[in-house]
Amino acid sequence: MGVQLWGSGNRAFGRVRVLSIDPGREKCGLAVLDSRDGVLARGVVPTTTLEDVAREWAAAHHPTVVVLGGGTGHRSVRSFLRQLSVPVEVVPESHTTLRARRRYFQENPPRGWRRLIPRGLLQPPVPVDDYAALLIAEGYLAGLEGEGRALE
Repeated sequence: MGVQLWGSGNRAFGRVRVLSIDPGREKCGLAVLDSRDGVLARGVVPTTTLEDVAREWAAAHHPTVVVLGGGTGHRSVRSFLRQLSVPVEVVPESHTTLRARRRYFQENPPRGWRRLIPRGLLQPPVPVDDYAALLIAEGYLAGLEGEGRALE
């Protein structure tokens, strides 16, 4: 089951697998996104366990690049990511939390009386940091396509 990340038309792209991290003070979102197979993994972990989880996910999913959101706490996260032997790129993450909330409700529409409340006023019942990491990865892949780089 593939997820189309962008309109590729008839162009054939090589495979890029991204481990994306949305760093935060207390918790971090992670996502693994493959340019052909879509979302492979997604989760939210306490910041204190991020180093171990990132190492495990890198070993399990073999990313071609680690994309790190350039927001809160990215400098401390970047230092241990260098040990993974995978290229690390820091990218801007403007408005990802708001966009992550929107994406959460697209994929999990409110039910019952909550559907009567404007979505902008609703709070997701779970952290959406994993959705933020997913959006960071999608933005990175879209940027590769926009630059005309062949995805390998």
